[in-house]
Amino acid sequence: MTSPTLTNPLHSDARQPAASLPLSSLLALALAGFITILTEALPAGLLPRISADLQVSEALAGQWVSVYALGSLMAAIPLVAMTQHLNRRPLLLAAIFGFAFANTVTTLSDSYALSLLARLIAGVSAGLLWALLAGYAARLVAPHQQGRAIAIAMVGTPLALSLGVPAGTWLGNLLGWRLCFGLMSVLALLLMAWIRLRLPDFASVPGGARLSLRQVLKHPGIRPVLGYVLAHNLLYTYIAPFLAHVAMGAHTERVLLVFGIMALPGIWIVGVLIDRHLRVMTLSSIGVFALAAVLLGVAGQAPWIIYLAVALWGLAFGGAATLFQTALARRAGPAADVAQSMLVTAWNLAIAGGGLLGGWLLQSLGAGAFAPAILVLLLLTLIAAWPRPMQ
Repeated sequence: MTSPTLTNPLHSDARQPAASLPLSSLLALALAGFITILTEALPAGLLPRISADLQVSEALAGQWVSVYALGSLMAAIPLVAMTQHLNRRPLLLAAIFGFAFANTVTTLSDSYALSLLARLIAGVSAGLLWALLAGYAARLVAPHQQGRAIAIAMVGTPLALSLGVPAGTWLGNLLGWRLCFGLMSVLALLLMAWIRLRLPDFASVPGGARLSLRQVLKHPGIRPVLGYVLAHNLLYTYIAPFLAHVAMGAHTERVLLVFGIMALPGIWIVGVLIDRHLRVMTLSSIGVFALAAVLLGVAGQAPWIIYLAVALWGLAFGGAATLFQTALARRAGPAADVAQSMLVTAWNLAIAGGGLLGGWLLQSLGAGAFAPAILVLLLLTLIAAWPRPMQ
């Protein structure tokens, strides 16, 4: 991913250097990311229950993740292009309201088709939110603080994975999966009040022309994102069937907890080193994830190897979003929202692809095919990322 030197991007709206970061505002953005990731990933932990309740196969239930990603994929670039003239805070509030609405429908619906529609709406909201998040965090601070600010704003991702998904899986198994989506609606409404009271608004920024999907895929920094996220979501979406395949079906909640907990030091390490070692951190993330895939492939039914592999996977993935977002934000300067919309498009294309590819592998070859497929994807990702300087 090419990333030329950043020369005071977003200067017109950046605040003067301060002794400390605006933590209240950045944590509000982090909670927005938490809701987004939790809405996206929670079906992975509850796949068997959703499947049984809606009377569809687990492969079809897994398409909840794919349809969510499809909404983000379709919406990110067009929405950013259409809203470049609007202030940023109303757009952020609109995106969060979309989660409240979609999760409420999901909570109440008994129809698979209506639930898919709600997931599509949630995905559209996610496409807009992710396109705004990194640029918003960058504009809250001075240029030399942007890497750390984006890292804090992205901490909602590992927290959702480490705490939200395991807790939601446990609560969903105990009291029903619908309650989890209802609670997310309430959380989204509370966040809207927090943002309205504490987060400063920003005016629109100049952007680039509307891009086609082909132009996005040709961008030099996008191909590593596609391979990395495709590999991640192939495994994460179908983690319950994979664990059942290795006789660890009863360990789903604990495995997700290990993944999420290990994502926390991953994002901390990235936050500390990202401003000086962006390329090294990105290549390391890919390499550690590939090592995890190797371990999953040779583990058989040895629980300790599975847990070790999942821990490495979580460590690698924890800061991945921050790495990719920071690289694009540096490259784009004032057009950060447009650049982030490209990342959102590629990211969600890969999420949708992971759901589809994983469903096909599960149905045709079984969960044992996941580890080799992930390793191939990560090797292609490493080849794409290696010759492209990250800083």
